[in-house]
Amino acid sequence: MTIDKETVDKIAHLARLELSAGETDEMIKDMSKILDFMAKLNEIDTSGVEPLVYMTDEVNVLREDVVKQQITHEEALLNAPKHDDDYFLVAKVIEK
Repeated sequence: MTIDKETVDKIAHLARLELSAGETDEMIKDMSKILDFMAKLNEIDTSGVEPLVYMTDEVNVLREDVVKQQITHEEALLNAPKHDDDYFLVAKVIEK
């Protein structure tokens, strides 16, 4: 695949980027280098290589969740600038 001005313009449009003529020329060079590198990677025989899920074999050590302090429903509502008997009141952010 060759990278030309039209391809860069289409990708820039999809990515919502505005590129100057100089930036477009640089992008053509950079994208061509990326595709050349990918072509080199495709030449490598990976038939006996298992796909990686994680980069290391280390297992993530997680701590146990411990409740240190509990507050009641009423105490939580006391911290709210606006609330009714059961809920926090916040400004509407989603229109129907």
